[in-house]
Amino acid sequence: MTWPFTEIETYYDSKTQALLHRYGPGPRVHYHVGLFDEPEPLAPVPQLLKKQIVASQERILRYAAQTWDASSTLCGNVLDVGCGLGGGSLFWAQEFGANVTAVTCAPSHIQWVAHFAAQAGVASQVHPFVCNAVEMPGENCFDAAVAFESSCYMPRQSLFQRLADLLRPGGRVFLADFFFEQSEYEEISRQHWSAPIGTLGEYRKAAQEAGLQEEGINDISLRTEHFWAITTALVQAEACQKEWNGTEAKKVGESLYAHTLLRQGLVNGGLRYALMSFVKGNN
Repeated sequence: MTWPFTEIETYYDSKTQALLHRYGPGPRVHYHVGLFDEPEPLAPVPQLLKKQIVASQERILRYAAQTWDASSTLCGNVLDVGCGLGGGSLFWAQEFGANVTAVTCAPSHIQWVAHFAAQAGVASQVHPFVCNAVEMPGENCFDAAVAFESSCYMPRQSLFQRLADLLRPGGRVFLADFFFEQSEYEEISRQHWSAPIGTLGEYRKAAQEAGLQEEGINDISLRTEHFWAITTALVQAEACQKEWNGTEAKKVGESLYAHTLLRQGLVNGGLRYALMSFVKGNN
């Protein structure tokens, strides 16, 4: 397939204000799912729902950090692949002392990443950089690369090969993302989020071909499905607070459908959410 780089860059560049509205105010602003150990009651107003969302996003980062032994693997020179507004970059810098190169394809994100890094006191550790990650320059210069729901926006074979070249021997690739088992979930992801998600098999093959050794896969699908109940409730609560024209009402309907379908897929096994890790050999 021809990879929709331009479409993806436009999508992310246009999302800046919406991300700040939904997941702000920061300084750690995330654009990924959250983790729930148990379903939580749906808060009655948007502001409380947003707090539940942000808390769950922080929770999944802490779970990933524990799973990936971040205190020893994500404490050096780290490449944050597709950093968005920098929430993950700040997390690795603040919590583990990492020196993070925060790569985004959206020019409008750069000033926000720098602003939030300064606000969090880690401006000297977080370095925003506009680049398509598969074209990131350098060789053997990072101890780890982490991609939190960004690898789905990149051609897997090209991404893994570039990351393998960027990593030092013994360096690791850490991924968190969606993977489809049934094609309808790939289709809705592409249509609504401009994200051409893949299968676990596709990722494993691409990593192997790039010379990366698989370390582990941790399927946490059922611990993320409640996130979509929260986001659905938020869309509905926000919709009740204003009058929509025909175009806006259609977008709200499409959003509700997409969020409901993703939750359904996570429950029935048609869609999976997993943490993956790979290591570059010492040879």
